[in-house]
Amino acid sequence: MNKIFEVPMYPYQRSEDQDASSPVRHQVIVIGAGPVGLAAAIDLAQQGVSVVVLDDNDKVSSGSRAICFSKRTLEIADRLGIAKPLVDKGVQWNLGKVFFDERKVYEFNLLPESGHAQPAFINLQQYYFEEYLVKRAQELKAAGAPIDIRGRNKVSAIGSHDDYVTIEIDTPEGLYNIEGDSLIACDGASSPTRQMLGLDFVGRVFEDNFLIADVVMDADFPTERWFWFDPPFNKGQSALLHKQPDGVWRIDLQLGWDIDKEHEKRPENVIPRIREMLGDDVKFELEWVSIYTFQCRRMEKFRHGRVLFAGDSAHQVSPFGARGANSGLQDTDNLCWKLKLVLDGKAPESLLDSYDSERVYGADENILNSSRSTDFITPKSEMSRVLRDAVLDLSEHHAFARPLVNSGRLSVPCTYAGSALNSTDALNGGPQRTEPGSPCPDATTPDGYLLPQLADRFTLLTIDADAPDYFEEEGITVTRLALSAKDDTTQTLRDRYLGEATSAVYLIRPDQHVAARHPTFDEIQFRTALRRAIGKETSV
Repeated sequence: MNKIFEVPMYPYQRSEDQDASSPVRHQVIVIGAGPVGLAAAIDLAQQGVSVVVLDDNDKVSSGSRAICFSKRTLEIADRLGIAKPLVDKGVQWNLGKVFFDERKVYEFNLLPESGHAQPAFINLQQYYFEEYLVKRAQELKAAGAPIDIRGRNKVSAIGSHDDYVTIEIDTPEGLYNIEGDSLIACDGASSPTRQMLGLDFVGRVFEDNFLIADVVMDADFPTERWFWFDPPFNKGQSALLHKQPDGVWRIDLQLGWDIDKEHEKRPENVIPRIREMLGDDVKFELEWVSIYTFQCRRMEKFRHGRVLFAGDSAHQVSPFGARGANSGLQDTDNLCWKLKLVLDGKAPESLLDSYDSERVYGADENILNSSRSTDFITPKSEMSRVLRDAVLDLSEHHAFARPLVNSGRLSVPCTYAGSALNSTDALNGGPQRTEPGSPCPDATTPDGYLLPQLADRFTLLTIDADAPDYFEEEGITVTRLALSAKDDTTQTLRDRYLGEATSAVYLIRPDQHVAARHPTFDEIQFRTALRRAIGKETSV
């Protein structure tokens, strides 16, 4: 059994701020050292932004918690410097199977195409994800980056002002105060920050409960996602099985609504349920048990002046579909480059409003898909159950029914359609998947995969089109990446970025979303598109 979560990784140490005569001002304060908070801190530190992470714990989280990390999350992790250890440690998978009773009725492939550096999904315990993030942060600090993780530093009060925030922190050695130009709250679904500011969620709480059990066992189940509707070992309910590293398997069992949670979590009640699922011959050991209720909710706004919310502190979805941690990493990916530009005075503070609008849009998309999954998994009426079961029966033999099967639509990156930062699409015949607002899909190039070449800056991607090597606008340098479809032996670049066009020029944001695309380079158009992408132009 893995005990990494019992070892302090960022133990309490007295900081210089505690001995200062007046509160020390930092550029950014992050509350919460989970995956989202650490990712935000690393992203900012790599850009030279001074950041302090505060957490009332001093170690990574206990239990697996989030386990499914998507290709988009791994692409973000690559820019943070931790993709390789994640992939090396994680269990890679792309095949899922759906069962009705004991019959396999449907299977799906999450990555049927080639030309991607990262796998479709990995399964990895959250404590490992956090471990690699903490080590990366410590590595950056040792190299001189302005990042500090402070364990056993509990935020006890927050004061929000027009141009800064004040934080009161409780430690084993007493209270102290610091200030920040901005605060990012990544302190989870119960978010003390949200409560201290008198803010709340809006949305739905579903009337059902699910048991999560991580078990250590030797088993010959394949590395696939298996989901059961109405299985014989959990009649009338659902179940899920996922493989993780170190011989750990995630089991989810639907329990129903009217239950005694504390009773159901006791090992003497959990073990018989798992034994009924796995059979008497399989030996296993419980590593972690929890019970959760589906909640599909979000804050009305993610930005409140200098306080910005990300991850579970801003939104909650059901775990089916792996949208929690994955959407949280997309939050920070969207926020950090904008915050950097605002702190540097290169973009107006109103650019941060686009974080709110784009990620609220993304949260609504996740909540919609998560709610639909929940309604399919847990029908609320007998007629709904009859309809669902008919879809499952038909999907075994008829392809038209399979898209209707919803055991958790798995996380995909959000396209910011209609964002105020997008410019008009002028690439006639261009692929739909790379319209303005879309996340850039990976592709192969003569110098390797495309996405690592687009990292952390505005990029002018040209495909069989002339353009200057760089241009500057509003103090921002846009660097050209010149490619040719003639060198595209795999057709991935042509299929994903050219389509029916013969040439293309893209303006790519630092978070690898498309800001503008045209068939050729026009200096005025792209300078205007850049100003729009940083919130300084209202139309283009």
